[in-house]
Amino acid sequence: MRIGELAALTGVSARALRHYEDRGLLLPARTSGGYRDYADEDVTRVAQITAMIAAGVGTATMKRYLDCVRVGDHGASLEMCPDLRAELDSLAYRLEVKQAELRETQQRLSELTSAG
Repeated sequence: MRIGELAALTGVSARALRHYEDRGLLLPARTSGGYRDYADEDVTRVAQITAMIAAGVGTATMKRYLDCVRVGDHGASLEMCPDLRAELDSLAYRLEVKQAELRETQQRLSELTSAG
């Protein structure tokens, strides 16, 4: 299938699909005319990619663990591949630190607005 068809099936823009290809996450075949030729399995691959993006996983990490994502009737789930737990724990920690920083900033803002 062509890029427009895959985009329509997955709800992901053609631009995003090309970005996934640039990052080595999606590897379509090419026709003799140079057009991308996606397989049915690429629909599942895009679902895996979007699930990991939604969880905040960067493309470099995603590339290493994309095969750990399973897509079923109830959405995407992760099979704990070696080292994946450490990567996810690190991501969760970084998010907790950012949330704490935001809470502090929000508190300071609140103090400024109540002082006047």
